[in-house]
Amino acid sequence: MVEMKSRADLARMREAGRVVARALAAARDAAAVGVSLLELDEAARAVLQDAGASSPFLGYRPSFAPTPFPAVICTSVNDAIVHGIPTAYRLRDGDLVSLDCGAHLDGWTGDAAISFTVGTPRPEDVELIARTEAALHAGIAAAVAGARIGDISAAIGAVAKDARCGMPRDFGGHGIGRTMHEDPHVPNRGKPGRGYPLKPGLTLAIEPMLMAGGSDFYGTDPDGWTLRTSDGSRAAHVEHTVAVTEDGPQILTLL
Repeated sequence: MVEMKSRADLARMREAGRVVARALAAARDAAAVGVSLLELDEAARAVLQDAGASSPFLGYRPSFAPTPFPAVICTSVNDAIVHGIPTAYRLRDGDLVSLDCGAHLDGWTGDAAISFTVGTPRPEDVELIARTEAALHAGIAAAVAGARIGDISAAIGAVAKDARCGMPRDFGGHGIGRTMHEDPHVPNRGKPGRGYPLKPGLTLAIEPMLMAGGSDFYGTDPDGWTLRTSDGSRAAHVEHTVAVTEDGPQILTLL
């Protein structure tokens, strides 16, 4: 079931989205050479706690997962695509880091992700992140009333194809609102004019994941969560929670 949100609902989702943005900013600010992934998780936890928000990630266990997720952020480094579990790994110069975070506040949820480099960046990583962000913005621009999910998917896929980047076929965006994962699914590839119709009040988490090697294949780590490129190439992941409105797409996970 897809629930259309009222203006009051969107205002509440915007508050949850601000918490997500602050948590991601705190984790990114903490990221430096020698800092552990667990320390990034601690920085995000502090923001959620101060805001009186809970984490939709912590304890989450979808059907594919062998154990509940143990953290409030996903930390995916270098060839990890998404769902990386924070560990004692300490960041190294030149690492590419993707952070994914959610917040549940007063009955509503926000979800967003960022990618960045630590220390001295590799030019090819900077380009990959830029391409992934471009794919996200293309998808957001397509999220207009009267369009369809396929228009978002096609816009994202076109950027990835132009960049000659791969994308994990089984993963994409999703509806979001009272819970983190709701209908409809938002593939990162598709044909325009197809799929669920976009109407004012529909809220979506749009999240392209680009893999620099060009392959769509990936593997799963022994932890059962972390997705990793099959060819060892680097990956980037960015995401925003977005509302379809009569005035165009509204990003709900900005500061």
